Amino acid sequence: MRLKAMTLGTIAVALCAVALGSAAGPQTKPNMEKLMNPAQLNETAPDKFQAKFETSKGEFLVEVTRAWAPNGADRFYNLVKNGYYNNCRFFRVIDNFMVQFGINGDPKLNAVWSQARIKDDPVKQSNNRGYITYAMAGPNTRTTQLFINYRNNAGLDSQGFSPFGKVVKGMDVVDSIYSGYGEGAPSGNGPAQHLIQQQGNAYLEKNFPKLDYIESATIVTSEAK
Repeated sequence: MRLKAMTLGTIAVALCAVALGSAAGPQTKPNMEKLMNPAQLNETAPDKFQAKFETSKGEFLVEVTRAWAPNGADRFYNLVKNGYYNNCRFFRVIDNFMVQFGINGDPKLNAVWSQARIKDDPVKQSNNRGYITYAMAGPNTRTTQLFINYRNNAGLDSQGFSPFGKVVKGMDVVDSIYSGYGEGAPSGNGPAQHLIQQQGNAYLEKNFPKLDYIESATIVTSEAK
């Protein structure tokens, strides 16, 4: 899935700090049994929670407010809790725009999640710097891909991109993610998303070895519903 940089037109197909508090029972390894069956990952997220991303560049912390985008928050909570984003690459990084990730390194998982779509949420928050949002290819097409805004991208709001959380620690880490490959193929020299889907991290490691990546993503704090 792709989101076009700073355009308000049609969206072309193809557009994850140490937290305070105790861990809320995160999965340290991917729960493959559940991840291979998206219908099982249907837990309602807490009203507010945090997720810690340990990456090749350091740690950052995302705080999610479910009321901003309930469908998106629930999907994110389930994916993080079950280890989906572990070892995922930041495959599309555009300076002064956004950093995108969320295609799994395992082609088998990509095959089952590519059609596991969730319904859109109304846009209640703007795509400000540090806010995290799903990539999509039109109405009701959100699955697993996410992006973090590098700057205030309010132009995305009217296109239906609905933030569900924001980076509250470690934005300097997010800013430092490797961006040398630029836009993805075929528009640029970066990875082709269909090849990531088909070949996973093997394709990226061979052809784009400088990409930064998520070592693990875990739920670290949560509040009662």
